[in-house]
Amino acid sequence: MVYPLEFAPKLATREVGNWERTVATTTDLDAQVPVREGEYGSKVAAVEPGGIEYIADRERHGNPIQLFWTWMSPNMEFATVYVGALPIILFGGGFWLTVLGCIIGTALGSITHAILSTMGPRFGVPQMVEGRAAFGFLGNFLPAGLSWLTASFGWFIVNSVSGTFALVTLTSILNNHHAILSFQVAFAIVVVAQVLIAFIGHNMIHSFERIIFPYLTIVFGLATVIILVQSNPGLGFNAKAPVPFGGPSGAFILAVFISFGYAIGWNPFASDYSRYLPKNSDPRRVGLAAGLGVFVSCTVLEIAGAAAATFSTGTNPTEQFTNPLPFILQVLVLLGIALGAVAANVLNIYSGSMAFLTLGIKVAVEKRRAISAVVFGAIGLIIGLALQANVGPGTKYENFLLLITYWITPWLAVIITDYFLHRGRYPESTFYDTTHRNWKGFIAMLLGIVATYPFWDQGDPIPLGWVPKNYPQLGDLSFFAGAIVATVVYLVLYQIGRQPSTERAPVRS
Repeated sequence: MVYPLEFAPKLATREVGNWERTVATTTDLDAQVPVREGEYGSKVAAVEPGGIEYIADRERHGNPIQLFWTWMSPNMEFATVYVGALPIILFGGGFWLTVLGCIIGTALGSITHAILSTMGPRFGVPQMVEGRAAFGFLGNFLPAGLSWLTASFGWFIVNSVSGTFALVTLTSILNNHHAILSFQVAFAIVVVAQVLIAFIGHNMIHSFERIIFPYLTIVFGLATVIILVQSNPGLGFNAKAPVPFGGPSGAFILAVFISFGYAIGWNPFASDYSRYLPKNSDPRRVGLAAGLGVFVSCTVLEIAGAAAATFSTGTNPTEQFTNPLPFILQVLVLLGIALGAVAANVLNIYSGSMAFLTLGIKVAVEKRRAISAVVFGAIGLIIGLALQANVGPGTKYENFLLLITYWITPWLAVIITDYFLHRGRYPESTFYDTTHRNWKGFIAMLLGIVATYPFWDQGDPIPLGWVPKNYPQLGDLSFFAGAIVATVVYLVLYQIGRQPSTERAPVRS
């Protein structure tokens, strides 16, 4: 089925070497490169047309600084707080080692996020489409499919349930602890708000994240200060914690792993929100704004979560965070948790719909991305209403999602390795060439995922890996094992596949 797309004109080429050493410009595109149709520009209320096509020069706009709040706001939610509390509550970690682990893990994930964000202005395509260069058109179905599933039906539902509980609790507190909203009504409100913003598209998402940024910063900033004042920073390792078997080192490594995993969870979306920036945007400013947005928000709230876990009692992580706060701040924080869930999920829905279209799905309508967002939002609504609390934070469902995210570091390893091997230079036609094959990426990623298995250290129902079972003090090294194996395999396959060039390939000027 053919759908209407604008294609760039075929221009003259010149011989300058093999294609790995070239980079296309906006005015120098192959006829095979689809350019997103319609007039969109910087309009905020207009529904973004198209899907995963190339963004032409005339449609480029914005400033790299907008990436700072676009990545700050989604992390100012309860899930981030829970990341910092988990190593202490569950694994018995000490406060300072947990803080250090969260800083290291978040810094590593923020660096990779910064690198991927610079690809947006350079190539003008979504992150999963850019991955076709390293994986080939068919091989890219593996990461694109996983990204679609985890974003559209995974974290979207978990975050929605988190925001729903916050909204239900908030309305109950304001009504003298008498329930006003049922879970079903509150969940529907949260999901509809998320889907509406994601449906409108790129510019609306950036504007929404910017508008709520000051509120979330002030509210969570005040809450963090109050909690830090009341915390017990001298808390050491707790041998009576539910899972203390790894000792201080195991708890520390798990803090690194969990915070790193949380930060890189955004990596598959990175260039989705930078691809509209002008092509001549300073890559250092782009990477710094995006990377700091993730690092600052995650680090501060994870430290707040760790601080709350040092003195707050009870098993409910939300109450551990809100109980120490004055009443008015409790109300404001609960509203912030609900807004933060929406801020996070508009990214999940938007990027999930584009990952779906990257699977080669052709929808013959101009608003194909927007319609995909509505369809998947409706499916998520049904799943969330059916399972309710069984898919919230801290559940077995979340443990399952953490297991699935083990695919991200092998994928990252392939993407970044290939990018540097080619010095960041790909013809844009590579991203849309259905005959392009690069099975090296697929094989390396698959073996990288397999390599994580002996290191699995998640809760029920995920089986315990051989390494943590026999050496619990090592914690969970799955992410790093997957990245190392994928990198080594890709480099070996790349060297094997290199053939001496006997012809000079024609390339664009």
